Amino acid sequence: MGIPPRWFTDKGPEHSRWYIDRFRQMAADGVDLAGEARLLDAIVAPRSRILDAGCGPGRVGAELATRGHTVVGVDVDPELIAAAESDHPGPTWLVADLAELDLSAAGHCEPFEAAVLAGNVMTFVGLGTERAVLTRVGAHVRAGGIVAVGFGTDRGYPMADFDEDVSAAGLMVEHRFATWDLRPWSADATFAVSLLRKPRGGSDTDRTRPEAAEIARCGVRQENRAALSANLCPSAAESERRGVVRHPGSLSATP
Repeated sequence: MGIPPRWFTDKGPEHSRWYIDRFRQMAADGVDLAGEARLLDAIVAPRSRILDAGCGPGRVGAELATRGHTVVGVDVDPELIAAAESDHPGPTWLVADLAELDLSAAGHCEPFEAAVLAGNVMTFVGLGTERAVLTRVGAHVRAGGIVAVGFGTDRGYPMADFDEDVSAAGLMVEHRFATWDLRPWSADATFAVSLLRKPRGGSDTDRTRPEAAEIARCGVRQENRAALSANLCPSAAESERRGVVRHPGSLSATP
């Protein structure tokens, strides 16, 4: 890990447990915690692959999974990931720093149709790594895909800086709202929900595109595994050639 996330540096050691307990209690009380997931579900195709970036204890990713999507959730805090795995089995939950995200290294090579950064994730990443976070998340989304980002406008990350980082990350602001239920955006809004688009362009074999590079690196590892499988178990090698590769499932949010 490079620059430590503000989730660790700006909060005390008991914050993660408080946060987990808070959302568990809200769920038990019947509070509607599915607003972000409803929006994502409405703008992607059925059974999409969705990256829950900064997933916390799993509330957004879990709801997306119940709606039929394939979810991979990533968070830098192992305690939040453990809570996600306990409370929401099914999706894949991984511990990783978003500023250095490389899911192909963990064997997850296929790009996502969408990514979501809910719960003020962008204001808890390492100071100065915001652009890197957007770049690395965007690298995992296929061309034409969506990155949905929500955070409070009073949390030290000006919208002008965010928009500059979005552009530098190779993404475009397509829509902006004041809430996850699409209330109109205004300059004095206290919250911003930005729907970013990864532009289409170039051929599917263009190795300069970030997601193509991720797939290429992962493909080398898959070829190595396939060769090993051929020596040990021909039927396993045949399954790998056909793309029948199973990855263990598991499922995390930020105030």
